[in-house]
Parts: sequence; structure tokens; C-alpha cells
Amino acid sequence: MEGYVPGEQPQDRRYIKLNTNENPYPPSPHVLEALRNAVAEDLRLYPDPTARELRAKAADVYGVGPDQVLAGNGSDDLLSILFRACVDAGAPADVAYPVPTYSLYDTLAQIQGVEPKTIPFGADFALPTEALLAVGARLNLICNPNSPSGTFITAATIADFARRAKGVVVVDEAYADFARESALSLLATCPNVVVLRTFSKSFSLAGMRIGLAFGSREIIAQLNKVKDSYNLDRLSLVAARAALEDLPWMQANVAKIKATREILVGELREMAFRVFASESNFVFAVHPKLGGDNLYRGLRDKGILVRHFTTPALREGLRITVGTPEQNSALVSTLRSLLT
Repeated sequence: MEGYVPGEQPQDRRYIKLNTNENPYPPSPHVLEALRNAVAEDLRLYPDPTARELRAKAADVYGVGPDQVLAGNGSDDLLSILFRACVDAGAPADVAYPVPTYSLYDTLAQIQGVEPKTIPFGADFALPTEALLAVGARLNLICNPNSPSGTFITAATIADFARRAKGVVVVDEAYADFARESALSLLATCPNVVVLRTFSKSFSLAGMRIGLAFGSREIIAQLNKVKDSYNLDRLSLVAARAALEDLPWMQANVAKIKATREILVGELREMAFRVFASESNFVFAVHPKLGGDNLYRGLRDKGILVRHFTTPALREGLRITVGTPEQNSALVSTLRSLLT
């Protein structure tokens, strides 16, 4: 098998990093203070294996019960738990999802020993509801907003699919804070829905590796059976709880990114890029004359990193993280020079 390949993390800090959808703004000062206070002799002790304080805070913030929350080492850990709990090795069509999407899903399916059933998205990345329903998979994955397109599927569309689906429907909401709504509202009426969240993007904590899964008490109880005993360390638990205690800081940064995103989209379209409607902290752009690989290499040579995918459906475009106004300005200026 081929392992998942993350975006490049260069040692040279002079690069402008717009390739891994990290938040360009720092985490809350409240989080940093909580971490400083937590660096003490207690680090010799194991962390709470059930993340009780974090789950209680998350339950309060998101309006669910604590036993409807599972904490993980990033949402990638939670995805791995879901595959282990729901998918049998060698079973046909146990997992299904629309493509192109987050390529880690392919890797997790291979690790679990199953061939995923992938269904192409419809026009403008519309959910292929009927085709997915026809698979009848135990595990259905919907990345929303989708990566790498940034496109969004409404909660009503997901609800219609979930109510007719036979298996678990996982809504991977890594970028939901940048979108118009969340599938969390479906938990009360769709007991087969599991919603994943991460602290990596909107909360500026990619370096801490924290994720949350929300679902029915019955599903969360089953997922707890297969999670690693101590899957979150003491500092991550502290950082996540502190981040949830300072939502205005996160929300202010999200507002800045959304405003900057719209400016960036306008500038890219002025250069004849086709840019998909994004509700995330990145955009996917395709130029009619210069291919994605050439643009990626040209930008990299100029000290700007963006994400280029070699898969046929994506290789003509670039996924570009929304940076600060200054970073975006450097990107646009460099693109203009490459296109002339």
C-alpha cells in the first residue's frame, strides 16, 4: 500500500506556507497561559483516559450530553476509530464516500483491509445521494466542507441522505467553523449521524492534535471500545478545554479569514482562475492555460507553498490556504508574474 502523504512541512521558515490549511493567526492567549500552568510535575502521570473535563465543556458548548462526545488525537484518530469499529476486513462495500475528497479515507480503508466504494461527486460537488444509498455501506463518509474543493453541502441534504442510509453517516467537519451551518443540528433526529470536529483549523491548534466526535450515546459507547487507552496527552486536554473557554478569540480569527478569503477569490478570478465556491479556510483554483504542477513549482521556487494533487480529477488545480492579507498579497503578486 501507499501511505498517506501530508502536506510539506519545510524546515526553512522563510517559506510562506499556504499548503496545509493551518490558521495564520495564533491561538488564544488563554490557551497559552493554561498550557504554561500545566507544564508541571503532573506530566509524570497518565492523562485522563476518558477526557472527562474536556467532554463536559464540549457538551456545554455544543448542546449535547457528555456521553455523546468522544475525544481523539485529532479528527484523524477519530476516523481511524470509526474504521476499526465499523468496517470488516475483506467485506465488500463496507465503506463509501464521494470523491475527490480527503485522501486519508483511502489509506484508512487499505489499513482495514477493505476496498472502499467511491462515487464521483455531481456537478459543482453536489452530493451523489442516490448512488451512495445504492451501496448500502456500513460506514458513509462526507467531508463537509469538502477538502480539497472547499465546497459545502447543506444540513438538509445530509439529513435526507442519513434518514435513508443503512449505516453510520460520518460528517467530517474539520472546516465547519468557516461554513454557514453544521450537521450537529442533525444529532437529535438522525441517530446514525456522527459529526467530527478538529481544533487544528479554526482554533489554531494544529500542533496539539485534538479532535471531537459527536453522536448518539449508543454509537459513542461502541467507539470507546476500540480507542487507544490514553489517546490524548495531558497538555492537549488542557489546551482544548481552554480553547472552548475563549470562543470569541476563535470566532474573531474565523471572521478575518472569511473576509480575506472573499478578497482572495476575487483576485484569483481577475486572473482568469476558476475558483470553486469555498466555505473553508482554503480555496481550490484552476487556471485555463497553466497547469497546476507548473504553478505549484513556480510558486515554490519563489518561496510560496501551496498544495498540488497528482490525481487526475485534481491535478490541473491548486489548493491554497487563506493566509494573512500580507501572505495573500505575496501569493497574488507572484501568480501574476508567473502568468505573464
